[in-house]
Amino acid sequence: MLSELLEKKNLFFHLYTLDKLVAQECQKNPCPHCGGPLHFANYPRKPRGEPCDLPKEYYTRFSLCCGKRGCRLRFMPLSCRFMGRKIYWFPVIVCVLSDTQRLDLNSNALNFPKHLQISRNTLSRWSLFFREEFPSSPQWQGIRGLVSAKVKNDKLPLSLINHFSSFKGSLYNALISCLKFLSQGWNLTIKIRAG
Repeated sequence: MLSELLEKKNLFFHLYTLDKLVAQECQKNPCPHCGGPLHFANYPRKPRGEPCDLPKEYYTRFSLCCGKRGCRLRFMPLSCRFMGRKIYWFPVIVCVLSDTQRLDLNSNALNFPKHLQISRNTLSRWSLFFREEFPSSPQWQGIRGLVSAKVKNDKLPLSLINHFSSFKGSLYNALISCLKFLSQGWNLTIKIRAG
């Protein structure tokens, strides 16, 4: 099951490294609004569902802020670890939801790692979001054409995991590819006016 991957610290290390590389590449560019320099303005997050003793730096949300006086726009680079403001890690949401779709939300075979403590209401909410809201969202519409038509909108994210596992060889690599792909749509660069 995919949720077993959530107990591997190397998954979170891999995702942290990907996020850091993306943020460093974004930081090399000038502010898209005014052309000023971008500086790191990272902040800690407190998501749920990680394995025990995860290093503190993995909780860092990479963020950039324009250094030009009068602009100060904040930019959020793509992230494979965080899904917007959700309180669970992005891989936790994708893995757990994919496993529930593979089996059945009411199945007794659902056996998630004990530390996750995800309620059935939360699972239902995630399922409803991916089944009804996400397929019609601009985030999904912007990247939908980049994957096979075999990826079914009503079976997201499981159908994406299956798509990537067909040519990535392992569930671990399929999960990484799925998270990278979804982050392109979900984490479109956000501009927030800094106070």
